[in-house]
Amino acid sequence: MNHLFSERVKKAKASEIREILKLTQQPDIISFAGGLPAPELFPIEEMKEVTQKVLDTMGKEALQYSPTEGFDPLRTQIATRMGKQGIKTTKDDILITSGSQQGLDFTGKVFINPEDYVLCESPSYLGAINAFKAYECQFKEIDTDSDGMIMTHLEETIKATPRAKFIYVIPDFQNPSGRTWSLERRKALVDIANRHNLVIIEDNPYGELRFEGTAYPAIKSLDTEERVVYLGTFSKTFSPGLRIGWVCAGKELLSKYITVKQSADLQSSSISQRELAVFLEDYDLDAHVEKIKKVYKHRRDLMMDTMKTHFPESAKYEIPQGGLFAWVVLPESIDSKALMVKAVEKKVAFVPGGSFFPNGGHENTMRVNYSNMPDDKIVEGIIRLGNLLKEEL
Repeated sequence: MNHLFSERVKKAKASEIREILKLTQQPDIISFAGGLPAPELFPIEEMKEVTQKVLDTMGKEALQYSPTEGFDPLRTQIATRMGKQGIKTTKDDILITSGSQQGLDFTGKVFINPEDYVLCESPSYLGAINAFKAYECQFKEIDTDSDGMIMTHLEETIKATPRAKFIYVIPDFQNPSGRTWSLERRKALVDIANRHNLVIIEDNPYGELRFEGTAYPAIKSLDTEERVVYLGTFSKTFSPGLRIGWVCAGKELLSKYITVKQSADLQSSSISQRELAVFLEDYDLDAHVEKIKKVYKHRRDLMMDTMKTHFPESAKYEIPQGGLFAWVVLPESIDSKALMVKAVEKKVAFVPGGSFFPNGGHENTMRVNYSNMPDDKIVEGIIRLGNLLKEEL
């Protein structure tokens, strides 16, 4: 039946991360592979009460179709929370999506024609790379350092790339590198996008998960020409299972996202939106996030300390100030894909870093997640990885 499939589907490849996660479902695997929140922190008891309240007070509406844009009280609550990041917005600028991954897919559908170019950080988020690739684009990777994208390289690349459509960035605790952009780079990005008439896609799943250091304003808050599209989600701060994310953009851009959502799934879950809205009304999400941050900071510190003791000195890494991930650069002689196979044999998993470079290369890198595993497994898993690296070297 292969001749019946579209060329787009024929070119599509399964997500490496999702395939790796299948391996890690085995209970004896210590997994640093997925970007999974800690399940013991989910507010299960509170959600039992919330679900009952939703069904008791608005059950008919919760089980019915609802507007594409989303549940108005939830959109208003999101706008209020975004105000804490310095973003002046209202519910009318917000579209509820089925996780921020849907926002990434819609971005491809809204902007990309075959052979257009996407400008992104090097490395960048694999889920975004796969979402954009489905629309047959090409990528130009922009060099990065500990402060984010290098603006001189970005500008040079834009001048040499007439079919560039947008700049995709994760400025806070970037996936996979864990880095955070400086304020200077954020301002420069907006200036460059304005001058070259490009859209900025600001993906911010991790911004609220800061453990220490200075919190910088969102790039959207610096937007002067309504060319920044902000993608947000509750997956990392509340629960990924609800699949509630959002797009925040000016009227012209948002209208296109609303149109493609109408053709994709009509709307996001009516009941999930109401459950989240009631939780935000009845409980303190900020207090919940503080509890998450305390646990994740401890696990990050434990992982970094164990890596310092058990990883070879030739393995280089930076300590992220928040988020879920650490990025490790290995000697060039190490192929992390081959290393992953051996690691799984030793019942430990990570994500090979080459997947995060859309144009290939950099196979001597790896991403590890510290949010999901308990203390004893973090220590044991890092010791196993350290021993394996020493064997390989």
